[in-house]
Parts: sequence; structure tokens; C-alpha cells
Amino acid sequence: MRIMVTGGAGFIGSAVVRQLVAQGEDFVLCLDKLTYAGHRASLRDCEGAANYTFEQGDIEDERQLDELLERYDIDAIMHLAAESHVDRSIDGPEAFVQTNVVGTYRLLSAARRRWLKLDDVRRANFRFHHVSTDEVFGDLDFDDGMFTEDTPYAPSSPYSASKAASDHFVRAWHETYGLPVVLSNCSNNYGPYHYPEKLIPLTILNALDGRELPVYGQGANVRDWLFVEDHARALEAVLKKGTPGRSYNIGGREERSNIEVVRAICVLLDDRRPRGDGVGYFEQVRFVGDRPGHDRRYAIDPARIERELGWRAEHSFESGLAATIDWFIDNRWWWGPIRDRDNGSRRGSL
Repeated sequence: MRIMVTGGAGFIGSAVVRQLVAQGEDFVLCLDKLTYAGHRASLRDCEGAANYTFEQGDIEDERQLDELLERYDIDAIMHLAAESHVDRSIDGPEAFVQTNVVGTYRLLSAARRRWLKLDDVRRANFRFHHVSTDEVFGDLDFDDGMFTEDTPYAPSSPYSASKAASDHFVRAWHETYGLPVVLSNCSNNYGPYHYPEKLIPLTILNALDGRELPVYGQGANVRDWLFVEDHARALEAVLKKGTPGRSYNIGGREERSNIEVVRAICVLLDDRRPRGDGVGYFEQVRFVGDRPGHDRRYAIDPARIERELGWRAEHSFESGLAATIDWFIDNRWWWGPIRDRDNGSRRGSL
């Protein structure tokens, strides 16, 4: 396939691009606006590959989208470009509406024009894969079971509302125009190249820097955790084997409360990089005011993708977290310049 990956220099997008390029996909076009969370350094392993090209661009620019889809003869789109940080959406929701809703609409419009130009065979094989989040489903009680593909949408934050809207537009383009789309909703990702504003990389780097480890509320909120390389494999499976019009929930079956995640990071760092004073890193934890609308629990049921597409997460939370910590310890070249610009604080507690 000749695939365009939007948001391909971001955290999840770069994992997808690295995987597709390394395994010899026909052609991979990485399109990224290079906002604060997009980094070409995350794709340095792809530079020079014959089947890879990078283009800086904006999914809101339909003229550019039309030109790129035509010039690179694209027959599949993996749409990961998005504003994705809940805290930032609380502080500034307009950017989330503009990128996640308007941008997705413009990309859908360009994709449909491209699809209609293809011959019958390529048109039948064309795919638009929209990558979304479990946060569109809203909040679960601790004994409420798990989100399935049939769970009603009930977004709680400006971020999740913008992603819910974009999901609905994608489904509408399939139902109204016949565009062959597939959708996926994933649980919390973690792993290498994770921008250090999210819980796991922020905790790792703040711990190593001797800073406070901020935890919202009492850390009781629960998330299902998915190693980013497992997610990349799942996204490829959805693109290539998913049924048009169908959605797939992707989760790691690894629920942890936030305070359990922070404690696990501290234990691993105590072993790998012990503090000079002999005190454990957990002593750096500080509980801060909770985030408005903070959902209590997310939990994904990945049974459909496991059953229909044969995908299953390969990493446990323990093995994935250990690999993530080791990567951050060994790769200051990547995160050092980011930390120089970002002071390691939490956002979104009004």
C-alpha cells in the first residue's frame, strides 16, 4: 500500500511510521505540522529509506492535501494528526476544535476526492483509518465493566468531545458517501518518544531531575495501559484487515490507578538510578488539585480486534514500563531539548 500517515512525527504516529518503513511497506508519506508535540528526530531511523518521505503540512490545508495525495499516488490514509492532551484542552479548547474537528473534515473531503479518482480495483481497496481514543466513551465506575464498540459516547473534556465529533464525521462520510473507512479507539499509550507532558514520561523525567512528582487528587483514577509498539501493530491490522465501516477498540488489558503507575515507576528507578541520598523516588510525590471533569476510570475490551483481526498485546505493563524507563534513561538526546522548553508542570487544574 502507498500510505499517508498524518501526525506521523507525533508519539503514536512515529511508532506507526517506523514500523511500516522498517517492514518494507511500498511507500510511507509522513505528514506533520510539527507543532510542539511533533519531532522529526523521532523518525531519524527512517531518514534515507527508499520507501519513506516526510512533508511538513497542515490537515486544514485542502489544497496541499489534494496535491500530496495525487503526487505520491496515495491509496490509504492513517489519520493520527490531533491535539491530544486533556490538560491543554481545558486551558485552550479552540485549537482542539480546529484541528480535531475541522481538520478531520478537510482531510475527509480530500480523501473522498482522491478515492473517486482511482480505478475500480484501487477504489475498492482504498482505506481511510481514523485513529481515536477511549475517552469518547466518558466515565466508568470501578465496577462498570469495560468499554466496547457499542458503548454510547459521553465525552467529558474538550479533548474527548472534539474526538467524538471527528469520529461521527468519519462514520458519516462512510454512510453518506460510501468512503471506505475504519475506526479505532485506544486506551492510554506509553513508550519511547512519548512527549514529556503525559503522566509516565513526566514522572520519569521529574524523578530523575529531583523534582516533585505531581499526581492529581489522590491518584485513584484508573486507566488501561497499552505499549505504543503494540498499538502500532494493531493499527496496521485495522488498516489492512478491518471491515469498512467498522470500529475496533484497542487496549492492553492492563488497568492501573495513577498512583500505582507512579509507584511502579519509582520502584524501577530506585533499582536503575537510585538517589544519592538513599531515599526512594516515591518521596518526591506531591498530590495536586484534581483536573476538572477528571474521569474516574477507562477500561477497553479489545475482544473484537483479538477475535476478528488476530491481534493481541505482546507487552505486559511491567515489561513495557521497564523498556520505557530504560529508553528514557538512554536517550537524553531526544528529550533533553524538549525539557529545556517545558518545565515539567501539570496543566489543566483550574
